[in-house]
Amino acid sequence: MQEKTAIWIVREEGERLAEELKDGLAEIRDLTLFRPWLADVKPIDQFRLNFDKFKSWIFIGTTGIAIRYMQGLLRDKKTDPCLVVIDEGGGFALSLAGGHEGGGNELAYQVAAQVQAVPVITTASESLKPLTVGIGCKKGTKRESIEAAIRQALGQRALSEIREIATISLKAKEPGLVEFCRLQAIPLRIFKEEDLAPRQWLTEKSAHVKKTLGLDGVCEPCALLASPRGKLLVPKSTGVYGVAVAVVEDERRKP
Repeated sequence: MQEKTAIWIVREEGERLAEELKDGLAEIRDLTLFRPWLADVKPIDQFRLNFDKFKSWIFIGTTGIAIRYMQGLLRDKKTDPCLVVIDEGGGFALSLAGGHEGGGNELAYQVAAQVQAVPVITTASESLKPLTVGIGCKKGTKRESIEAAIRQALGQRALSEIREIATISLKAKEPGLVEFCRLQAIPLRIFKEEDLAPRQWLTEKSAHVKKTLGLDGVCEPCALLASPRGKLLVPKSTGVYGVAVAVVEDERRKP
C-alpha cells in the first residue's frame, strides 16, 4: 500500500514543480496536491486541518512559512507526519520534520532525485557517516554483484559508514542498484549527466562511457560531486562484474 503524501504549494509559481513531483513519485506514493489559493479558507488553516490526514508532506515554499504552519502540530516524533521543504526553484529538498522516525530523510532523497535537487539531511545518525560511494554499472547488473563490488572497494570499511550512493539519472531506476540501497537503507543520490559534464574529476577516463554517455566517467565524478568537501579515498575500481566504484571520504563527518 502506497504511503499517503500531500504536496502543498504555497504560491502558484510552484505549481509546475508540484506537477513534476506528482508525476515522478506516482509509482511509489499516493499523492494529493493542495492549491490553497483556490479555497475560501486561509491557507494556514487549511494546512492545519489536513496535517494529520497524511503520513508525509512535500512543502513547496520557504522553511520559515513551513515552520509557522506547523507550530503546535508536532507532538511525537514516532507518530507525527514527516515534512520535506523544497524551494520553488527545485534547488534543495530539506528534511524538516520526522527525518528519521517519520521517513522524512527518505522522502527528501526521493524528491531530490526527481528534480536533481540537493537533499539536505541534518539528522545526526545520517550526517555522521563519512563515506560517499559513486557507482557506474551495466543495465541489468544484479544486486549481489553491486554489493560485492562495493564491499571490495571498501576493504576494511563498513557499509554502515556510507552516507550516500551516487550515480547518474540513467541509473536512477536500475533494479539491482535500487534494491541494494533499499536493503542497506542507504540513500540513492541522482545527478543529471549534463551536471557531471563540466565536473569530470577523473583518475582514469573510460572510452566506453564516453561513447555511450558523452562523459569521461561516472563513479568518481558522482562521488566527488555528492561530497564536495571530501577527498578521493578509493579511485575508480572495476574489479567485480564490471561495476565501477569510487569512494570519497569527508573527514569532518567522522564521529
